[in-house]
Amino acid sequence: MTTSTRGAAKVPAVLVLEDGRIFRGRAYGAVGETFGEAVFSTGMTGYQETLTDPSYDRQIVVATAPQIGNTGWNDEDDESSRIWVSGYVVRDPARVPSNWRAKRSLDDELVAQGVVGISGIDTRALTRHLRERGSMRAGIFSGETIAAEAELLTRVQAQPHMKGASLYEEVATKEAYVVPAIGEKKFTVAAIDLGIKGMTPHRMAERGIEVHVLPATATADDIYAVGPDGVFFSNGPGDPATADGPVALMTAVLERRTPLFGICFGNQILGRALGFGTYKLKYGHRGINQPVQDRTTGKVEVTAHNHGFAVDAPLDRVSETAFGRAEVSHVCLNDDVVEGLQLLDQPAFSVQYHPEAAAGPHDAAYLFDRFVSLMEGQRA
Repeated sequence: MTTSTRGAAKVPAVLVLEDGRIFRGRAYGAVGETFGEAVFSTGMTGYQETLTDPSYDRQIVVATAPQIGNTGWNDEDDESSRIWVSGYVVRDPARVPSNWRAKRSLDDELVAQGVVGISGIDTRALTRHLRERGSMRAGIFSGETIAAEAELLTRVQAQPHMKGASLYEEVATKEAYVVPAIGEKKFTVAAIDLGIKGMTPHRMAERGIEVHVLPATATADDIYAVGPDGVFFSNGPGDPATADGPVALMTAVLERRTPLFGICFGNQILGRALGFGTYKLKYGHRGINQPVQDRTTGKVEVTAHNHGFAVDAPLDRVSETAFGRAEVSHVCLNDDVVEGLQLLDQPAFSVQYHPEAAAGPHDAAYLFDRFVSLMEGQRA
């Protein structure tokens, strides 16, 4: 329940974690209540892209940057048609936005979209708590929704866990659409929308790719009806262990040996299609400053992440799969989490992070070029 109201900065608000930890602050955005998994994002910039990333569905995002809202909200940087986070937590909201592209304040946009937030709390202490205890269910309550602490905690603990949650169909497009190539058309790609960000097909379009974005419920017949030179599986929210449909669809693509590229959720889908397991990370990787090594070149990239699950694949050897040999191509240098997979006997690879980098550094943009090279090789 939310009640959109301006002047929320004077309204008290409470953040309640499922382990009983409570933070008190002021309402930010809409006044009311909301529930989700509390996670933190370490990006210093790019909050608009973060808030509109469908992968954050049903999550309460904690901004670790101390001040948020300086650049306001514009009409160009949305990564989807709406804000997807279930709640937003900041320490120090900007009093006045200051950017030449800003059309309104972040607070105004949160109010307009009914997103409940909280400000004025110690986000450093909250982030440390989530690092030590792990991401967990939480609720934000403001205004008249605030009740006795025991009652609020009971309501938080009654919410569903992220583990076991099937969310990708909630955020995916219901109808197929086309993003035309920019300049000369060189390839056609069928992109399975599991929560795709707008910048991803744009990055492919920049390389002369006509992108047919298909719903998460698409079939193999739907994919091959567009005559694809390659197939792409997008990022998305939820537990990959629930994504049996996308796994079966990717298996059909692998059987036809069509060039394949997956990112984030798509990386986890590839992992499952190859016979690897997935698991939930303690607190995940979220932000635009995560160090990843490309093991095929030895190069270290600073990359943009948003994932709470990972693939359980061996780092120390090549694995035999139903589709030939596979290996871990990328690894996170902070914690050795698998950040990429590649098949050695057919044209398929994936990464766990976001090479479209919206927001974020462009170190990983070469991965789109690698996808183009696979399609060129297959065509030759």
